[in-house]
Amino acid sequence: MRCLPIAALAAVSTIALTHLAAAADLPRKAPPAPPPPVYSWTGFYVGGNIGGGWGSRDISYSGNDPLSRAILTDPTFDPGFVPLPASFDTSGLIGGLHVGYNWQFNRNWLFGLETDFDWSGMRGSATTINNLGSGITTNVDEHTKWFGTVRARFGYLPVDSLLVYVTGGFAYGKVEHTGNYINNNPGVGLISFPIGGFGFSCNSGPTVCFAGSSSGIATGWTAGGGLEYAIWQRWTVRAEYLYVSLESRSVTETALNGGGFTPTSFNANFGRTNFNVARAGLSYRF
Repeated sequence: MRCLPIAALAAVSTIALTHLAAAADLPRKAPPAPPPPVYSWTGFYVGGNIGGGWGSRDISYSGNDPLSRAILTDPTFDPGFVPLPASFDTSGLIGGLHVGYNWQFNRNWLFGLETDFDWSGMRGSATTINNLGSGITTNVDEHTKWFGTVRARFGYLPVDSLLVYVTGGFAYGKVEHTGNYINNNPGVGLISFPIGGFGFSCNSGPTVCFAGSSSGIATGWTAGGGLEYAIWQRWTVRAEYLYVSLESRSVTETALNGGGFTPTSFNANFGRTNFNVARAGLSYRF
């Protein structure tokens, strides 16, 4: 009789162990995956960019002494002497480097500071023929050698990996200007009546009668905006537009021969150096 309880206990134990083994073989539900890390824009970054620039320029002329002012404004002078206003377009490739710092102060908002430096091939020129088909031409040329900016950036993050921003600040650049006045008439020289001790003469053409150039660093402002997208944890790509406005410049064109008097001169006024910039860039965040 004592064997019966022992047998029953053994049977119950066998059934329990069988169920436990079967339960151990059942597939287990994997634990939930951790949420993906939120991309952080805060920190220093460096990068490069390439693109193009373009603009337009209007040229006017003004006299520097009694003779040149009379030539430009007195209708009794031969209008064939008068250099005519001109306009031209500038364009060219640009490329350079940038460095900055972002502070993401909110999940959706960012403030930053950035400076950049670009080499520039932007250039343009114009040639005009003076009044009355006189065979006298005036030539002007502008070349933006390089430019840079120091800007603030303020941006919005519609998603963690995309930044939409506006930007603006200080701009500077090296701009070269040239101008000349050429007598293209073979066998016909030019000579002026002296006024106030100023005069000029020019041999038959083709001969350069007046010439001048200027080169210097101009300062101004810039504003624009762009899009930047995080392609990896530390890399971003961007597309950006800037409008740059640098201070006005003039070129003094002086007579190469004063005809026995102080050489007269006039200014070719280029106005402000305004241009547009569209560029793409790649940045690495530290």
